[in-house]
Amino acid sequence: MAHTFLLEVGLEEMPAHVVTPSIKQLHTKISKFLKENRIEFDDIRDFSTPRRLAVSISGLSDKQPDISETVKGPAKKIALDEDGNWTKAAIGFTKGQGVSTDDITFKELKGTEYVFVEKHVVGKPVVEVLQGLKDVIMSMTFPTMMKWGSYHFEFVRPIKWLVALLDQDVVPFEILDVKTANHSTGHRFLGHDFDLKNATDYEAALEKEFVIADAQKRKDLIRNQIQTIATDNNWIINIDESLLEEVNNLVEWPTAFAGSFDQKYLTIPDEVLITSMKDHQRFFYVLDQKGTLLPNFVSVRNGNSEFIDNVIAGNEKVLTARLSDAMFFYEEDQKNKIADYVDRLKEVSFHDKISTMAEKMARVQQIAKILGERVGLSADELAHLDRASQIYKFDLVTGMVGEFAELQGIMGEKYALLQGEDAETATAIREHYMPISAEGDLPETKVGSVLAIADKLDSILTFFAAGMIPSGSNDPYALRRQAYGIVRILKHLDWHLPVAEWAADFIEAEDKAGVAPKLDQSVQLNEIVAFIKDRVKAVLQANKVRHDIIDAVIAGSNDDIFDLFHSAAVLDAQKDEANFKPVIEAIDRVIRISKKADSAQTVEVDPALFENDAEKQLFDAVSAIHFDSVSALYDQLAGLQPAIEAYFDATMVMADDEKIKNNRISQLSVIADLAAHLGDLDQVIVK
Repeated sequence: MAHTFLLEVGLEEMPAHVVTPSIKQLHTKISKFLKENRIEFDDIRDFSTPRRLAVSISGLSDKQPDISETVKGPAKKIALDEDGNWTKAAIGFTKGQGVSTDDITFKELKGTEYVFVEKHVVGKPVVEVLQGLKDVIMSMTFPTMMKWGSYHFEFVRPIKWLVALLDQDVVPFEILDVKTANHSTGHRFLGHDFDLKNATDYEAALEKEFVIADAQKRKDLIRNQIQTIATDNNWIINIDESLLEEVNNLVEWPTAFAGSFDQKYLTIPDEVLITSMKDHQRFFYVLDQKGTLLPNFVSVRNGNSEFIDNVIAGNEKVLTARLSDAMFFYEEDQKNKIADYVDRLKEVSFHDKISTMAEKMARVQQIAKILGERVGLSADELAHLDRASQIYKFDLVTGMVGEFAELQGIMGEKYALLQGEDAETATAIREHYMPISAEGDLPETKVGSVLAIADKLDSILTFFAAGMIPSGSNDPYALRRQAYGIVRILKHLDWHLPVAEWAADFIEAEDKAGVAPKLDQSVQLNEIVAFIKDRVKAVLQANKVRHDIIDAVIAGSNDDIFDLFHSAAVLDAQKDEANFKPVIEAIDRVIRISKKADSAQTVEVDPALFENDAEKQLFDAVSAIHFDSVSALYDQLAGLQPAIEAYFDATMVMADDEKIKNNRISQLSVIADLAAHLGDLDQVIVK
């Protein structure tokens, strides 16, 4: 007989961002629990609201299947004493398996006899197995945990009730002082407590008590309600999916409604209004058919439409207060010049172990100048870049950004334009923060891209120099995200950046300009190269490049980010070619021998010591190699394959004569060094 089981964990209201990950975690843990306990089932359906995490499991089997298994015990010489009696080891083993010594047999494995027993395990009833879900619930983890009462147990919020119902029967277990029952709770204000007669009644019973337990149904309802309001008013409402997800996890019985605010606030930049509505009040903003922001908003109430006018008025009052603050800051900020704000940055700490924010800008100005020149910016672009690098953090000390931190960069662009800065300079101020998330939008302008890279590189250089290097999950200054952003920008624009070489140049330029921090930025350059290469690896993995090719490229000697991506692309494109295997095998043979060489054995190759034509032919072929891209390098290395094979056919590298041996090792090391620029090809798997 197939059963349906309902588990509901009732809680005090959870933070919205926790709800979806938590129900996914519970689903995964329960699925794993059932499989590990050999309980068959058809499907697990999830339910979640701010006050409950629940699953309905259909098609549950009656019991675990009975199993028979052969279990290996201690060796015979340990199981029997000198008189042939069973030892404590043998007796303890059989007791542990639920059998007796009479059930022991011996089998030989690799020349040694061992104790074996045949064990028959009777499957437990499903109701007994399901009691173990107590441990599953208690094993859950959350970003923030809390205790309550005098208990030491931690959970996301206090557990208020538990439902564990197998068809119509309660599965008994207890967490702290909360016992399982068939008793659940409806909407906090509109619903009532109620008893479930059967596990299959759950969703319908909750709906009667003003709870839509299916998160997707609730989300679809919100979306439809918002769209209806938009259609009725001839509005455009672009539904932000992350905001919709958050709102959905704040309500159990959603009712969307529209409100408005005074048109005078439309003089504030749209970004400020949208931030006030979306990020602070969880409102959806409204556009007219031309895409112009309107003095209206849509929000979602956790309840029905009764007294909705009071709810609208309350929300309008709260939003108006915030917009009044925004207008005040906007007007006050414009009373100061950009130079005044830049001067204030001398008193703002970038980090107390590194420098002030003004000093950071001075360093970034030097880095940006070198970067801009080397990636080929025009004279006009370099001028805009230089101006932007002098002022790009000024908005941090404005009142608006002090109140709305999300607007840093955005307000910098707005205020820069208001004070007569060029559009290119203003845009770079906004774009230097980009990307603001791992997969966020990249800067659209070259000037903004260079400033973004320079700002992020300075952070990495200085934090590493100060010993604040990310480890494990600890990355308080988001250096991994910043390095990932650098890599993405460079990949997008196909710009070269040899990390170690250029970083050394940046440090030297800062020293000459007298703006270097009181830290040795060169001491961690190798660690920085590895750190940024790891971000290249992450991008390649996201692009589904073969793992051995990624490992080979990252392990190579080249640290030019442009070349790393192109090396991976070249190897990936060549991997299915007929000559790929012989080429890689030939170069691998060279690499393996060169790796065995002591550095003292490496000398300048002397053609006078060659003893056969194959040595000279290989030398001439290698001497002719000149490349301006990793693609050209691969082609020329591939062209060496016949000469390499002829060389090994005619030449014993480890000659008795020390000079000849070292000369040959050096000749191979030249090839290995060239190959290392493409990657550690020894790691490439060929079939």
